[in-house]
Amino acid sequence: MHNRLQAYGGLFDPGDVRLLTAVFDEAWRVVEDSGAFFASNGHVESAKEVLARRIIEMARLGERDRIRLRDDALLHLARSDLKGASL
Repeated sequence: MHNRLQAYGGLFDPGDVRLLTAVFDEAWRVVEDSGAFFASNGHVESAKEVLARRIIEMARLGERDRIRLRDDALLHLARSDLKGASL
């Protein structure tokens, strides 16, 4: 997640980066704990990318609530089509 945030240089302060990284880690733990099956490592990376992009997108819009960021990203992932993702 931290590497993905570097592309937004200066948009997020160090506190935001810590928050967004923690939200991503928490969301990914939820996915892992759910027992979700991914057909390939490519699908795992796509799922992580979908989560990260959504968290960043919502933060760019001003959202900073950890639970709302996490839950929104998980819902977005659940609605996504990883097979069709070009991430």
